[in-house]
Amino acid sequence: MWSEVQRRLASNPDAMRTRRETVEHPFGTIKARMGATHFLVKCLRNVAAEMALHVLAYNLTRVMNIVGKPSLIAAIRAT
Repeated sequence: MWSEVQRRLASNPDAMRTRRETVEHPFGTIKARMGATHFLVKCLRNVAAEMALHVLAYNLTRVMNIVGKPSLIAAIRAT
């Protein structure tokens, strides 16, 4: 018996490709920047904080690449 996820994938075979293109790349990039496949801390709260810092760094890098460093600095100063 198929699960709901399997039914949706069967009805839209390109969904997995789209997911890989949009979701998997950021996680692969973050993993590569971490330099390892494991977290440096223990406890769910600490792991969540470490992951949040990695995601923040990834997002800031994306913003710098998209809008440019001068625009980002100007926007930060304007707040």
